[in-house]
Amino acid sequence: MATHTHGLGCRLLRSGVPAPSGRHVLGRVAFLDHHSAPAIHAGVAGVGVHLAKDENDLVTEVWETDSPVTSGMYQDLAYAHDGDYLFCAGQVAGTGSYREPVRHAYRAAFDLIAKLDYPNVLRIWHFINDINRANADGLEIYRDFCLGRAEAVDGLPGRAGDMPAATGIGSLGGGISWYLLASRTGRVRNLENPLQVPAPSYPPRYGPRPPKFARATSFTPDGLDGAGDLFVAGTASILGHRTVHAGDVEKQCDVTFGNMATVIGRENLLANGIDDSRTLKDLRFVKVYVRHEEDVPVVAAKCEEAFSDTAEIAYFTVDICRSDLLVEIEGIAPRA
Repeated sequence: MATHTHGLGCRLLRSGVPAPSGRHVLGRVAFLDHHSAPAIHAGVAGVGVHLAKDENDLVTEVWETDSPVTSGMYQDLAYAHDGDYLFCAGQVAGTGSYREPVRHAYRAAFDLIAKLDYPNVLRIWHFINDINRANADGLEIYRDFCLGRAEAVDGLPGRAGDMPAATGIGSLGGGISWYLLASRTGRVRNLENPLQVPAPSYPPRYGPRPPKFARATSFTPDGLDGAGDLFVAGTASILGHRTVHAGDVEKQCDVTFGNMATVIGRENLLANGIDDSRTLKDLRFVKVYVRHEEDVPVVAAKCEEAFSDTAEIAYFTVDICRSDLLVEIEGIAPRA
């Protein structure tokens, strides 16, 4: 499956499926049964994320462009860019406290973004081992991560501190693996969901610093109108700022679908100055995170009903940022 962002495309390759040819590879994220550090292999920037339980579940996410790519390493970050788009991947080794290394990693990434001149961050993904467990100081690891991220973006100039759609989800090992996409030009608008409190405005009960991300990001290349491509953040069963339907995976799926539909629907887009509309059937690239393996068949059945039969959907069994959340879903709704 290919989702094209006007020069930027994505494919989700299952184990044993040959890599695509004919386009330039900007970045590669391998969801493996182990983790591997960010690196450049045959000129391609990539990272290995421990999200699969065995070799039968391996999936590789490949980001492609139409233009030749330049790749390299910068402060342990693997990156590649083509003059229009930037892919950057990093990894923070497992540690007793993530605050300092996460702040350092984020600052390095934004230094690279400034150095290479890709000011529009479109999307960020984070995969956090032991996300619900306590760190060495007794703080939940997700909240520890959020603290480091918030401190890293404090005081960044211009749009740099205006964080885009993001995912913060569990992994099966490897500390924290993460990657981002950015563009040099185009119009970027970060969107909130009227059914939810913006994550940066969460009350202190959720940690010393709230999560910093938008519910979705709209990216429209120069010369085009409308929403362009919509990157929908990791979305769960949260209304206002509270988890709803704890313990009921089917109802949590329904609330999650409702949140996703609302943030990309016509009313919300118009409220953000975008004359456009999307539905769940327009999502073409979907990753679904399920806390309990026994819930996967139920969640898959709900997703197959909610999304288009042409959507590419990958399922992973991992922990989620709140211990009472059973499912989280993300996706991309490309411009038609």
